[in-house]
Amino acid sequence: MVRRLFVVIGVLLAALAVGQSAPVSSQAVGDGAMRPILFVHGFMGSGQQFETQALRFTSNGYAPELIDVFEHDSLAYPGSQAQVWAGLDARIEALLAASGADQIYLVGHSQGTGVSQGYLNSDPARAARVAAYVNLDGFPGEVPASVRALAVWGEGSATRQMPGATNVQFADQGHTQVVNSRETFVAMYEFLLGEEPMFAEVVRGPAGAITISGRVLLFPENRGAHDATLEVYEVDGSSGRRLGGPVVTVALSGDGAFGPLNVDDEHFYEFAVVRPGESVHHVYLQRFVTSSRWVRILTSEPDGLANSFWEPSATAQNLVVMRNEEWWGDQGSGSDRLAVNGREVLTPANSPRSNRTIGIFLHDGGVDGRSDLEADVAPSGLPFLIGVDLVIPAGDPAPGTTSVRAWPRNGSGPEAVCVPAYSSAAHRSSVQMHNFHRTLEADGSPGAGHADPLCAAAAPAPPEPPVVTPPAVLPPTRPAAPAVAQSGGARYTG
Repeated sequence: MVRRLFVVIGVLLAALAVGQSAPVSSQAVGDGAMRPILFVHGFMGSGQQFETQALRFTSNGYAPELIDVFEHDSLAYPGSQAQVWAGLDARIEALLAASGADQIYLVGHSQGTGVSQGYLNSDPARAARVAAYVNLDGFPGEVPASVRALAVWGEGSATRQMPGATNVQFADQGHTQVVNSRETFVAMYEFLLGEEPMFAEVVRGPAGAITISGRVLLFPENRGAHDATLEVYEVDGSSGRRLGGPVVTVALSGDGAFGPLNVDDEHFYEFAVVRPGESVHHVYLQRFVTSSRWVRILTSEPDGLANSFWEPSATAQNLVVMRNEEWWGDQGSGSDRLAVNGREVLTPANSPRSNRTIGIFLHDGGVDGRSDLEADVAPSGLPFLIGVDLVIPAGDPAPGTTSVRAWPRNGSGPEAVCVPAYSSAAHRSSVQMHNFHRTLEADGSPGAGHADPLCAAAAPAPPEPPVVTPPAVLPPTRPAAPAVAQSGGARYTG
């Protein structure tokens, strides 16, 4: 699995490095039709990366059932090309049948642009079912002339142009940020529908009328979790501790689907993935601000790739902090900040802009009881992921609370999630944070920001063991040569 991962990384990065010059065209804008939208994610991505844009579309009156995501095992592509294209055929046919539309809008990101371009060029009948295509920061290939195309580029060379498409660039946005930014949404909306959106940010839903649904996915294969149970709990916002029994229990199978589930925008929730005889995976999200059909709970098999990045500890917590917007640690005042139990964990060395960090694996590297933020720990060396050697005191049961507080570079203030300090010997823990940081009320006025609760006390931290310096190893000494009398009476040794 790991060897295959590095092979795919090499192929993908080589392809994305190719620049291609082409004139910028100005295609006709959309005809205002609200056709189905289908999103295809990139390498090590999921449909979760399009949730924010889906919420912006529905904030502007788009029917939620017209927005769908297509998820596949990006590590297996392009070897799985035939299977992926067949899956796209089935998903598009289902969308057309359910909506009564004549065509769809297709959106691809990164590796997903290669998937989409190959699909459109494979058969005129396939291209005929797509009215317009949006190419997000990926491959600069062409699509059939019958398909209107918009290419949106993030940071990098301005020579990356998609022939025959309308090309725009947001050079200050990261590779994943450009998928879900406000600016990209406005460009997509205008291109597809031919008019400006009324709202460029997510509009908060009416209190008491928020429902969610989605899938529990095995990372990074994007298979539905199987032979597991999803338990959803309402939790205390300052500690993450459960407030009673589960509000819903779902036996997962097939595609890992769950919902719809009624939630309260004033409450926090835990999504627990439970397997008999295995460690429980506790996943915590920020509060929901409106209804969503695109919630994704990312987990893995207990012996899967994601869980191979660290070792269990009875006294420390292993914690993933995930956000579909890069964490920048080397941009000075333009950096993100992330503090765990008050300690800032992002540095220029461990999260440079060039790494495109999305997932942060916090754990006691080597299980030695010492933190070293600059240590090279797993999953170092992979794109989009970093490891940070941080001891998060924990136990079973949780002896305190772990505070996860972020200051997004594109936000207006801090946002926090408080979770129980479960030890990694019997538990896995994740925090999934929003990539949108501003909301609107129904009248367009600024909405409340994401919650910044004051977390309860952390578990007591034992003193770090002293650094043991190995004794110096002295070079072996040679025996002294016998003294030799020299003239003049002095004795010398050599």
